[in-house]
Amino acid sequence: MGLIKAIDRYDPTRGNKLASFATPTILGEIRRHFRDRSWAVRVPRGIQEARAEIARAVDDLSARLHRSPSIREIAEASGLSEEDVLDALAAGSAQRPASLSGTSPDGEGDDSPMDVGVMDAGFEQAEARVALGEGIESLPARERVILHLRFTEGLTQSEIAAQVGISQMHVSRLIRRSLEQLRSSTGEGFLA
Repeated sequence: MGLIKAIDRYDPTRGNKLASFATPTILGEIRRHFRDRSWAVRVPRGIQEARAEIARAVDDLSARLHRSPSIREIAEASGLSEEDVLDALAAGSAQRPASLSGTSPDGEGDDSPMDVGVMDAGFEQAEARVALGEGIESLPARERVILHLRFTEGLTQSEIAAQVGISQMHVSRLIRRSLEQLRSSTGEGFLA
């Protein structure tokens, strides 16, 4: 694109060689392309220009001061307000976003992709509840009542036995048998 623009603008009557005229035009087009198109998120041109001004000021100040300049020093050198400097520096992350592969969160190189999402324990609990509900529905009514009294109401085996009208030992056997049946029917380890 820069070469085409240089050819269109070139005037041989001025006495310049095409190469000497085209080089700055091509370089300018390349810079403009990267300034305008290399951002992952569209950032206003004023902020892009502020970033370029800040980069020049930081380079100059770092060489002069032999340390990293402060925000105030950058603002004074670039002629921008401190808030504009902070905005432009924050917008810089939009130019080169972090890679989702190639670097692990601890900064060590790795070819495997980073985990972007977070495993939500609520999904596992919801799946477990559905599987458990289906398993409980397959139990006889008396065993469902006993499990409800034991695990929802929090009654002891003796209290359940008195309420249902069977021995405490029989309540214990029914609970154990029901839990084994639920484990085998759901195939899940949440009843361990």
